[in-house]
Amino acid sequence: MKKLFFAGFSVVALLACQLSFGAVADTTTLRSKPVYGKEAKVITYILDNNHYRKIKLDDSLSSVILDEYIKSLDNNKTYFTTADLQQFEKYRTKMDDLIRAENVEVAYLIYNAFRKRFDERMNYIMTQLVNQQFDYSVEEYYETDRDKEPWCKSEAELNEVWRKAIKSQALSLKLAGKSQPDIEKTLKERYERFAKSIKQFNSEDVFSMYMNSVTESYDPHTNYLSPKAADLFKQQMSLSLEGIGARLQTENDYTKVAEIITGGPAEKSDLIHVSDRIIGVGQGASGEVVDVIGWRIDEVVKLIKGPKGTTVRLQILPAETGINGPSKMITIVRDKIKLEDQQAKKSVIHYQKDGKDQKLGVITLPTFYMDFEAYQKGDPNYTSTTRDVQKLVKELQAENVAGIVLDLRNNGGGSLTEAIDLTGLFIKDGPVVQVKNSANKIETLTDDNPSLIYNGPLVVLTNRFSASASEIFAGAIQDYHRGVIVGESSYGKGTVQTVINLNRFINDPNNQVGELKITFQKFYRVTGSSTQHKGVTPDIKLPTPLSPEQFGESSSPSALPWDEIRGTLYQKTPMINDKVITNLTKSYEDRLKSDASLQRFVSETQETSKSYKETRVSLNEVARKKEMEEAEKKKAANKLNTKIVGKEGTPTDLMEMDDEYLREGLFVLSDLITTKLG
Repeated sequence: MKKLFFAGFSVVALLACQLSFGAVADTTTLRSKPVYGKEAKVITYILDNNHYRKIKLDDSLSSVILDEYIKSLDNNKTYFTTADLQQFEKYRTKMDDLIRAENVEVAYLIYNAFRKRFDERMNYIMTQLVNQQFDYSVEEYYETDRDKEPWCKSEAELNEVWRKAIKSQALSLKLAGKSQPDIEKTLKERYERFAKSIKQFNSEDVFSMYMNSVTESYDPHTNYLSPKAADLFKQQMSLSLEGIGARLQTENDYTKVAEIITGGPAEKSDLIHVSDRIIGVGQGASGEVVDVIGWRIDEVVKLIKGPKGTTVRLQILPAETGINGPSKMITIVRDKIKLEDQQAKKSVIHYQKDGKDQKLGVITLPTFYMDFEAYQKGDPNYTSTTRDVQKLVKELQAENVAGIVLDLRNNGGGSLTEAIDLTGLFIKDGPVVQVKNSANKIETLTDDNPSLIYNGPLVVLTNRFSASASEIFAGAIQDYHRGVIVGESSYGKGTVQTVINLNRFINDPNNQVGELKITFQKFYRVTGSSTQHKGVTPDIKLPTPLSPEQFGESSSPSALPWDEIRGTLYQKTPMINDKVITNLTKSYEDRLKSDASLQRFVSETQETSKSYKETRVSLNEVARKKEMEEAEKKKAANKLNTKIVGKEGTPTDLMEMDDEYLREGLFVLSDLITTKLG
C-alpha cells in the first residue's frame, strides 16, 4: 500500500479569507456563540499537541495573535487610532488564558470597536469627501502601502489619510475621462457598496477571522476553516469550482492576483497575470462595471465567480505598469477547471542548430495528481501523474526527441507519492526525500523501482510558484545530478499539512463546527537541506521580478525556519557535473549579450520589479498623467518579439513564441544535448 501525503501549495490564500455571509446584518453588536468557545479550546489543544513547531499557546503567542487580529481588521491602518490600540493592550497577554477558558468575547469586543470606527469613516467620506472638487495642481503624494506607516494619533490624522486616498481615486477616474458628476457618482456608489458588505459581516465571520489569527501565529499554512470555508476547500481540491481560475488576495486597497490556476480560463486567455490588480468587475458583455477598490476580497470573489459559460469583465491595473500605469479592461468566459486541464501534456519543438534539426520534447505538468479513490478501489487504470508522464515520455521517444524539458512552473504540488514515483522515472533507484515529524522521527522515502524510463538530456523548468511536491522532484533531480534546473528559485514550502474535522471532538447537534488544517511534518532533500524558505535554486537563473520577501514562503513572518538534518546515502548520476553547468552558464551569458529578445525580456523584468516596489502615487494631475504615459511607453518599448533563430539564422516553428522562460529552457536543453561531459 502506498503512503500518501498531501504536499500541495496552500490554497488557503483565498479560502482562509472566505467568510460565510448570511442575511444582511443590522448594526446590532455582534456576539459570540457558546460553541465558538468550545471550538477555540479544542483548536488550541490540537495545536499544542500536534503542530510541528511544538510550541504552546502562551503570553508570547497571545501578543502575536492580538497584533494579527488587529491587522486582519485594519490592514492598512486607516480606522483605528493609537488611543484605540491602547484600549486593546490589556488583552495582550490574556488571549491564551481566555481561549483556554472557552472565552472568545475579546474578538467581538475588538471587532465592535472596529465597526464603530468604520461607520465613522464612512460617514466622513459621504459627507465630506465624495462630492469634493480637489485641487490637482498641488504637489502631494498618497502612500498606498501603509504597513510601515505609523498608526494615526487622532481623527484629524485619519481624515488626512482618507482625503488623500479619495483624492487619488478621484484623480484616477478623472484621467480615465470621467466628468466631475460621474466621479462623484462612482465614489458614492463605491463606498455605499463597501459599507453594505461590512454590514453583512456576521458572528461566524468574526470567529473565523479570530481563529485564523490564532492558527496562523503557528505558521501560515495552519488554518481554521469555517463550515462554509471547509466546503469551499473541498470544492477546490476536487477542481469543481466555476470561475476564472485565479486565486486572489488583498493588498492594501486592492484585490491582487496571487496565483493563476493551470487549465483555467485566466491561464487560457493569457489576459490576466500574477500581481495584476483588479479594480472593477462587470457582468456579461455590457453590465455595469462595479468599482471594487477598497472592497473585502470575499465580495470581489462573489462578483467574479459565476456559472460556466458566462462572461465577466475585469478592469485591471497590469503588474507590468503598476499602480501608476493606466487601467485595462479584459473579458473572460467562466468555466470549470477540469481534471483533464490539470493533466500532463506534451509537445515537440523543432529547432535548427548548426544546420541540423533538433527535436526537443516539452512536458507540461500543472500539478502532482492521483485518482486516490480509484486507486483504493483497485482500479488498475487509475489516473496518476507518473503514469501519464511515463506514457508521454514513451511517445516523445517514439518521435526521436533529443531531449526533454519538464515544465513545473506554477505547479503548486499535490501528491508526495507521485513526486517520488515521478523521480523514479529518471533515476535508477534510491532515496528521494526525507520527512521529519513533530517528534523528530525521520523517515526516508525512496524510489524502489530499479527500472529507468528515460536517461537522456533533461531540463526542469521552475518559477517562484513551483512549490512543495514540485520542489521535492526538482531538488532530487538536482541532487542526483540527473538534470539541469532552469528558471526562478522555487516557492520554499517545505511543510506537510493534514485536515482535522472538529466534529470528532465537539458534539453539538445545534451548531456546525469547522475544520483545522495543521502543519505536522517537514521535508528535507537527500542532502539533508530543508526546502523551507530556500526552495530549489536553479542551476541557470533566469531574470525575475519577484523577490522572496514579497512572493514565496519568506513573505510570511510566521513561516517555519530553514534548517538541515543529516543527509542520506545516494548515488549521483554522471549526467551533470560542474563543467557542464559552467558551459551552460557561459552559453546563457553569451545570449544575454547578443540576443535582442532576451535583452528586452531582462529590461521588461527590471521595470516590472520596480513597479512592484512603487507604492507612492502622485496626487498632482500633470505628474500622474506623465507617470501613466511613461509606463505605457516602457511597456511598448519592451514588447517582446521572441523569435527563436538558429546560429545560422534559420528560423524555426517557434517564431511566434512569446514564452521567454520556455524559450530559454529549450536553449539550455539544446546546449546540454551538444555539451561534452568532462
